[in-house]
Amino acid sequence: MPRSALLLALSLLTWTACSDEAAPEAARGTGEPATPAAAPVTDATEHPGLRDPSKAVAEAPALFKVEFDTSAGKIVIACERRWSPHGVDRFYNLVQVGYYKDVRFFRVVKNFVAQFGQHGDPAVNAAWSAKKIPADPVQASNAKGALTFAMTQDPNSRSNQLFINLKNNAGLDNQRFAPIGKVTEGMDVVERINASYGEQPKQDMISKLGNKYLQESFPELDFIKSARILETPAPPEPAK
Repeated sequence: MPRSALLLALSLLTWTACSDEAAPEAARGTGEPATPAAAPVTDATEHPGLRDPSKAVAEAPALFKVEFDTSAGKIVIACERRWSPHGVDRFYNLVQVGYYKDVRFFRVVKNFVAQFGQHGDPAVNAAWSAKKIPADPVQASNAKGALTFAMTQDPNSRSNQLFINLKNNAGLDNQRFAPIGKVTEGMDVVERINASYGEQPKQDMISKLGNKYLQESFPELDFIKSARILETPAPPEPAK
């Protein structure tokens, strides 16, 4: 696929899902995110914010690291809140509520991006995809290893999908894709993430059926088993 087509696909990467399961509120009329008919099965130990993003609005530390335990190996991402305050806060809260459990890398394009973030439970996915965050100015570049929120052409459309840049995609900076962190350990793991399915998984089907669709149709997709906040670095001591 030509580079221009790939960049266009990235800028519109959430449109398919929005047009079906998470259509614009004006089009739906109700303003409520679509959810499956069946009542969700909850775990007694589940964080209340997992299904209700309004209960997960903590401000992230200025600096912190997140460790992803994935089917391909461990990845450590360092985040700086000053790079993208709204984006970093959202990512921090997603990790804290236990969102990243069996979350697939559903769109992996070689020499471009590894994208993830649609939850395996359609109800959880609907709740978070409907909760948009405001735009942040671009403070860091989409260099290789940078972690960035996906969005439509509207920079205020960021919600729960992110991608790791597999190469220097600095051209995305002018399109207002604001990185929130970077891979500091395990970039070799990122590069091993299965890219054989490319862009075949359909986002509207993931929204409707979650991991059931992905496991049945794309069984070899790599996925995040769990994520945790590593110890927050201590601030430097003041000069004497």
